[in-house]
Amino acid sequence: MPGTLYIVATPLGNLGDITFRAVRILKDVDLIAAEDTRHSKKLLDHYDITTPTIACHEHNERQRAHDLIQRLEKGTTIALISDAGTPLISDPGYCLVSQAQEKGIPIVPVPGCNAGITALSASGLPTDTFLFLGFPPKKQGRLDHFLKAAAHHKATLICYESPRRIIRLISSAITVLGDRQACLARELTKKYEEFIRGPLSLILSTLGERNTIKGECVLLIKGADEQQPENFSTDQMEAMIMDGLNQNMRTGELAKKIAVQANCPKSKIYDMILSLKKST
Repeated sequence: MPGTLYIVATPLGNLGDITFRAVRILKDVDLIAAEDTRHSKKLLDHYDITTPTIACHEHNERQRAHDLIQRLEKGTTIALISDAGTPLISDPGYCLVSQAQEKGIPIVPVPGCNAGITALSASGLPTDTFLFLGFPPKKQGRLDHFLKAAAHHKATLICYESPRRIIRLISSAITVLGDRQACLARELTKKYEEFIRGPLSLILSTLGERNTIKGECVLLIKGADEQQPENFSTDQMEAMIMDGLNQNMRTGELAKKIAVQANCPKSKIYDMILSLKKST
């Protein structure tokens, strides 16, 4: 009879946020597959959990999954944990879980923390529908395409980002999506937990005043609003475009500038510029 694979959520930062059930299961299973065994040791030691651990992360998951599946088929019970939050949600584990379900191995989720949902609950943005986007692409061109693909969704958008790239993400979001209402959640559940709420431009300027930005970030952006008017009429935007062209501004630079001022997608302004260039 195969063993059970438990998908166990762990705290985001505050060790007190783990559930009683999660602690019990981590103590009872035969093996814990952890994203980083050194990182998880702090949590396991805190709760006197002495279960053996083995590393299962993005760099070894395919190879490790094969080994873990063999153990499960022989009756070993295994708990999968990530460094923080729920495994598989922008974390390793998919390869293992998909193979387990193909083999008919029992899979039991043990719910708990999730950074995206935690941030959403306190963001002040609509929670009835939301779109989880995970980590954005690192390359600028792919990032712009990534944001354009989400531009017309009415759901609140949720992204994860590292502190090193959060300013670039917000700046790109303003260019592609306009200056929407948003919330930046940082250092969730930790001592220096912070929420910055307001237009994307306000969040950007707030971060720009700091020498360093620390802690993993969750950026939440209000979805597209059909009733949200553009700040300027078409005639006004065309006049702004002509003024910029007369100043020999580059097309991309001009489109970005007017998109922010007019609260309009950059792609629309870009098309207007090309059309006006052809007609003049």
